[in-house]
This record gives sequence, C-alpha cells and structure tokens, in this order.
Amino acid sequence: MAARGRRMKDVSTQLRFATRRAKSDVANKLVSMFLHEFSRRISRDWEIKVDSERYEEAVRDAFQNCCPYCLRELSAGDAVIEHLDGMNRSHAGLHVPGNVLVACKKCNNEKRRDDSKQVLSLATTGWESFLSHDGSRCAPSCLTCLYWEGIWKDESERRTVLSENLSRIRSFRGKFAEFQAIIPSLKEAMPGALAKLYSDCQLFAETEIRSLLDKFDAARMPGT
Repeated sequence: MAARGRRMKDVSTQLRFATRRAKSDVANKLVSMFLHEFSRRISRDWEIKVDSERYEEAVRDAFQNCCPYCLRELSAGDAVIEHLDGMNRSHAGLHVPGNVLVACKKCNNEKRRDDSKQVLSLATTGWESFLSHDGSRCAPSCLTCLYWEGIWKDESERRTVLSENLSRIRSFRGKFAEFQAIIPSLKEAMPGALAKLYSDCQLFAETEIRSLLDKFDAARMPGT
C-alpha cells in the first residue's frame, strides 16, 4: 500500500509540474520565434545564407555527412537540424551560417542538458560543454559522461575524439566572419533582453488567462 501511495504521489507531482510548465512552454516558444526572426533580419545581407546550397556544401565538406558530435554516419531518418548555440534565452543561438549543423537525434537530445543550463561549469557554450564531458571533471553519475562512455569505451580514445571534435567545430565556425563578428554583442545584450521577453510573455499569458476566466465565470453566474 505504501509503495502504491508513493507511485500515486509521483504521478500527481508530474501532473502538477506539467501544468505549471505550460506557461513556460509558451514563453519559450516566443523566445524561439524572436530568435528565428532576428536571425533572418541580421543575416539578410550576409554573403552566405543558411538555406543555400553553398552552406549545405560547406557543412557536408566539413563533416562528411556524419554527426559532428559522435561521428556516426547520418541517415535521413536519424538526422536533425542542430543549433550549436541553443536557440533559448540562456544561450541566444541564431539560425545563421556558422551556428547550424546537422546532427543525429541522440546527440541532439543529449546536448539539451547543457543547453538548458544558464551557468555552465565545463565551458562557456552549450555545445562546447557537451563535448567536454570526457569523464575527468564530473561526478560518476553524470549522464552526459556516461553517454560518451557508451560510445567510446576506451578513456584515452574518448578524450582524444571529443577534443578533435571540439577543434573541428571551432574551425568550422571560424570560417563565417559575419557570424563571428556579432557574437560579442549577442553575448552582452541578448540574455537580458530575452529574459525580459520571457518574463513579459508569462505575465501577459497569466493576465489574459485570468481575464478570460473571469468573463466565463461572469457568464455562467449572471445573477451573482
């Protein structure tokens, strides 16, 4: 009975958190929409476009149709668009040349742990942090370290490959001068602006939802 009670409590807790998360999801979606629109505007006059054949060829030449993180060959069903700097309020990634690659679904999902953190201990960006989990600086229970250990069992090989992948991606990003030129200003101004957008969106959602609920309450109880 006690175990059943704990399970029921766990389910109820998940329900409560999911309900709270709904407003956060709306705010995060607005942040993503802003970053996409900002990306289009800021890269309008750039020499290389993110959706051009020229950029597609640059990505293919640099990574040989393999995941830039784990190096496994990509298939049509396994490949997803990957933003090195996550398109969220913590890392303010953009959909522009130099920040967009193609990765496997597994690495894309695993990287979200680092992308979701506002403060990183292993690196200054989410993608660099993701590739820095070589097993030497984290607790034994670190899920990302365990993920890499599952791909490269040998510790020496794992550290070598992760370091090489870091260098390869840095080299690729360095080829896009227009992107590199805006990174300092983005890091300085964007987090604060996105934090305000996120907060304002949540406040707006709460206010509008409360107003609409009050209207329905009034309509249901016209005599009160």
